[in-house]
Amino acid sequence: MSENTSGNIQPGTGFGPMRERVNIVVGNLITHKNIVYRIEQIMDFESIIGTAVETGRSTQLRIRELHPLASDNHQAIAAQEDLADIADEDWRIAQQRYAAIKPFVDNAIFSRDEVERHAKNIKVGTATLYRWLSLYRTNRVISDLIPKKRGWRQGNTRVGPAVEAVIDEVIDEVYLTIQRSTVQQTILETKRRCYERNIEAPSPNTVRLRISRLPEWIRLSKRGQKELAANRHDAAPGEFPNADFPLSVVQIDHTEVDLILVDDVYRKPIGRPWITLAMDVSTRVVTGYYLSFDPPSATSVGLCVAHSALPKEGWLAMHQVNAEWPVWGFPKTIHVDNGADFRSKTFERSCMQYGIHIEFRPVKVPRYGGHIESLLGTLMKEIHNLPGTTFSSVKERDEYDSEKHASMTFSEFEEWLVSHITKLYHHRKHTELRMTPIRKWEISIFGNADSPGTGLPRRPTDPLTVELDFLPSFERTVQPTGVTIDDLSYYDEALRPWIGAKEDKTNRKRKFIFRRDPRDISSIWFFDPDLRQYFNVSFANLALPTMSLWEHKQILSKLRREGNESVNESQLLKAVGDQRKLVENSKEKTKTARRAAQRRKQHEKKVSPASAAALTPKIAAIEATLPTVELLEGDISSDFGDIT
Repeated sequence: MSENTSGNIQPGTGFGPMRERVNIVVGNLITHKNIVYRIEQIMDFESIIGTAVETGRSTQLRIRELHPLASDNHQAIAAQEDLADIADEDWRIAQQRYAAIKPFVDNAIFSRDEVERHAKNIKVGTATLYRWLSLYRTNRVISDLIPKKRGWRQGNTRVGPAVEAVIDEVIDEVYLTIQRSTVQQTILETKRRCYERNIEAPSPNTVRLRISRLPEWIRLSKRGQKELAANRHDAAPGEFPNADFPLSVVQIDHTEVDLILVDDVYRKPIGRPWITLAMDVSTRVVTGYYLSFDPPSATSVGLCVAHSALPKEGWLAMHQVNAEWPVWGFPKTIHVDNGADFRSKTFERSCMQYGIHIEFRPVKVPRYGGHIESLLGTLMKEIHNLPGTTFSSVKERDEYDSEKHASMTFSEFEEWLVSHITKLYHHRKHTELRMTPIRKWEISIFGNADSPGTGLPRRPTDPLTVELDFLPSFERTVQPTGVTIDDLSYYDEALRPWIGAKEDKTNRKRKFIFRRDPRDISSIWFFDPDLRQYFNVSFANLALPTMSLWEHKQILSKLRREGNESVNESQLLKAVGDQRKLVENSKEKTKTARRAAQRRKQHEKKVSPASAAALTPKIAAIEATLPTVELLEGDISSDFGDIT
């Protein structure tokens, strides 16, 4: 399946969420342009050497063009649910299963005795525990642990529990041993045991598929290569507690930027933006950020996490910065303050889905946020060199007239910010690290002569799914006129089948899941529970202009101050026009009006991690015109050497 991006979803067209991630590990199977390859060698952050399974030819492949093998039916169905649409009971069971396997999730080496003891303690079968581990390690999302629904959808294949038990038994007792039996030997032994028990043997492809889904850390450790498994998958301890490897701990914080920006039209002052910044504690690289005129909120936090987890090629192209930012992947733990924006139910469940533990800093203990605060402080000092800076205090500003010297627009400042992160900060020697952050990131990922690397983080394949998972969600019924949120009506043909729908058991009106980006509420995302697809649903009244939630609330507040207790869309349409006309007439004169106009303009640009990712296929299309390097046997070295 190709990447979904907010830049290419047409009205009336649905897309299914896809939460699979590419596991870029030597020996894993991946797909590239519908051809299955085995990863032979990881060259760098940009490319790998892959051998085509069918032809045996080795080729250099770009990492951004790789996709995982298709999941089985159960995992595919679980991964295509909207997180808010997963029943609380199913979510509870998935959490229980995750708690059961958690002691083994991040350990490459453990004995069967340990698993058996743990399984006995929690009263779960050993084979079941291994199966849950395998399910989770494929995509590392908790929804993969949701129990299978009763009954099977048309087109699904089914292997009976007796056959499943034989496959698990043979893989465990024959394939996962230090004798390193081949796949063919495992297939033959499976057939033999099925014959002995008078049950129909599975097809050879079924056994091959089960083996291909075994995580590499299990294959290596169980087949007598524990040291190699540890080198590739165990994190090397560091000096900072609980932040021993890349993405083990990411700190996030907000601040108002010490800089006054100007609008795009009159280039007059409009005020200071807010930044939400994320930093990897172990390596000090910036993993992501969110910049806006809006104060901190659950949306700014969610979009910062999405930006942090997603690849950055499209983001760099969007902001016209010629640099590298080879940072992606979901963190194990996020350190945040105790603000309400970090405690929304949507944010908590989204983090849980991707295995992210939210750790709140102790109140009144500032040292727990010292790393991100130090980085923000360093960034502000750099900003103090820009025209229009407010400095960090009135005393420091002295007689400097910030508004008089302000000259940078929002877009110009963001380009400066991206350039500063990727070209300067990442390449400056860090005092505590004794090397640059980007060097520390490279060594931590690939390893060197002194320590093994952790390997590349799993790479998300669908930016829009990640973004939607972190946007606010709502439950609403569908009426003949569509759906109403905040006094605004939305309609699309995708809603028609669900008009007046009721719950089977209670006969109550059925509620459906909708998601919305507060920066642009002219459309919302509807999740169809049967098709398991999202549809973009626009204003029912097409005369209404694009607007943000902030602008909508401002206008509603004004109308109600004028005595309108209930507001219809005709009043709203007139009020929007009047408000914008007032802003246009006064924005040359007042900073507040210019800020409002620029804020609306930034919202209308719809710049987000997913929209930036729309540029990635264009980059790939250009690179596709370049010659492909095909390698012959013997051209691939046994390893790619150490980073020194």
